[in-house]
Amino acid sequence: MDIEEARKKGLRIGLTGGVFDLIHFGHVVTLNEAKKRCDYLVVVVAGDEHIRNKGRTPIHSQEYRAAMVGFLKPVDFVVMGGAKIGDTLAKVRPDVIIYGYDQKEVAAPAGVEIVRLEKHVEPDKLKSSKIIRELGL
Repeated sequence: MDIEEARKKGLRIGLTGGVFDLIHFGHVVTLNEAKKRCDYLVVVVAGDEHIRNKGRTPIHSQEYRAAMVGFLKPVDFVVMGGAKIGDTLAKVRPDVIIYGYDQKEVAAPAGVEIVRLEKHVEPDKLKSSKIIRELGL
């Protein structure tokens, strides 16, 4: 089911996002917690250029990362992140935006509930940047 079908069924649409370069248990917990806040979870996978602009080189392409995220049980739909968050928001039109415990709030449109997740698992161990450093990638 796509986003418009979910909307027509009256489902509460949630939006969350991330890089998801190395999917780990922390991502799985975060996505499961996000799914509890909505009926239909849309996940935005950050674009390669966005990652480079933050001073990192993606390990996997956006297409690869999106495919991997799409296989995760709590995810209903995957959107490729673009240059402007406003374009994504216009496409998805979420009822709720869910931010992980370590994510910066990048959008808070009027009329959209904002949820900041507090649950996390071993934040000193299960962070992509730390795993990447430890692997020497």
